[in-house]
Amino acid sequence: MAVKTEQQKQRTLTTAASFAGVGLFSGRPSRVVIHPAAPDTGLSFRRVDLPGKPTVAARAEFAVERSRRTMLKHGDASVEMVEHCLSALAGLGVDNALIDVDAEESPIGDGSAKPYVEAIEGAGVVEQEAPKRVFVIDEPVTVEDGEATIAVAPGAGAEYVYMLDYGEGGVIPRQSMSFRGGAEEFTRELAPARTFSTRAEAEEARRAGLFGHLTTKDMLVIDRGGPVENAYRFDDEPVRHKLLDLMGDLALVGMPIRGRVVAVRSGHSLNVRLARELSERAKAVPLAEPAMDIRAILDVLPHRFPMVMVDRVLELESGKRAVGIKNVTMNEPFFQGHYPGAPIMPGVMIVEAMSQLAGLMFKEQLHAEGRVGVLLSIDGVKLRRAVTPGDQLVMEAEGVRVTSRMGEADCRAFVGGQLVAEARVKFMIADASSEK
Repeated sequence: MAVKTEQQKQRTLTTAASFAGVGLFSGRPSRVVIHPAAPDTGLSFRRVDLPGKPTVAARAEFAVERSRRTMLKHGDASVEMVEHCLSALAGLGVDNALIDVDAEESPIGDGSAKPYVEAIEGAGVVEQEAPKRVFVIDEPVTVEDGEATIAVAPGAGAEYVYMLDYGEGGVIPRQSMSFRGGAEEFTRELAPARTFSTRAEAEEARRAGLFGHLTTKDMLVIDRGGPVENAYRFDDEPVRHKLLDLMGDLALVGMPIRGRVVAVRSGHSLNVRLARELSERAKAVPLAEPAMDIRAILDVLPHRFPMVMVDRVLELESGKRAVGIKNVTMNEPFFQGHYPGAPIMPGVMIVEAMSQLAGLMFKEQLHAEGRVGVLLSIDGVKLRRAVTPGDQLVMEAEGVRVTSRMGEADCRAFVGGQLVAEARVKFMIADASSEK
């Protein structure tokens, strides 16, 4: 297995996209607003109706077992029925987005990914100045649950295959489909396919008190004669929806998969199990060669222990953009007094770490021989959540302006894909000898 970068750029939304409706299981009103997000932050859901607006990253480690849907939960944040939104984002090639939800369940719309696709396409999708990272499959991986199986194997590009089989005499005939298209093909071939159930499943759900707010005209219920009081959008609509769900659930790996995925009779639970297995393997992949290791960082920064706040620079485009990390451990000296028994990284230290990354980004402009960058001003500081021992700060700096005497940058810091701090920093160039 390998995590690689492609010539393709990461993508996010041009502006916010919104979609409102009701939850499939709850029947309660729900609204999602999908916001643009910075490169390398991935996809996250934010519960804007809860105190503090808690966030949960769209990662397999936060998936919770639920019947007939995919749920994410982390701390106080939980969101159900995320698969159609994630499938739309994956199908359109969106890597980074922050998805606000004002209820415990995302709206179901017509039961397909089409409403999400239409909202995203209406907002527009834009490339970002960062290469797309992909997870390349180079050895087979299989997960099973009874007669249900998903296998992923090496392949050219990305291919998803689903085999739907309700057995001999099943209400829905056997169907299979392969998909390896791009955004246009996804929008046309998969996005309109709706969630479905057999008549027996729907009647059992009604007896359990579910779906009372829906009729057979609102959702696809299938009997031996076909859809009840409804019509197929495709002759093989059920298998197309299964492919849609599969792509949405595997988006929880956190990056696009390059390989061949073959699923037989799988549902959300098994899909998520494969996503979790691939996520664990992705974490074990060695880090790519950094743009600057700690020795190169110390050659540029005038700081020394305990004030070096950047451990590694992952990406560096001189004067324009940098991505770096700070590993936060309990050994940080500031935790002795901030606070005993409840260690929290001081906000000023987070800002200091972001400022140091900005200084490294301007190293060619600001760090001429015998000169250093001195922090001149900090504007627009926002500290959005606590950073504690064990966290890894992923920081991003983007150049705003640089002259022979000054440099200015917008900085952001993330933990687990969640924005924790942001600020605009400005540097003045000074002779090192005058700063003793």
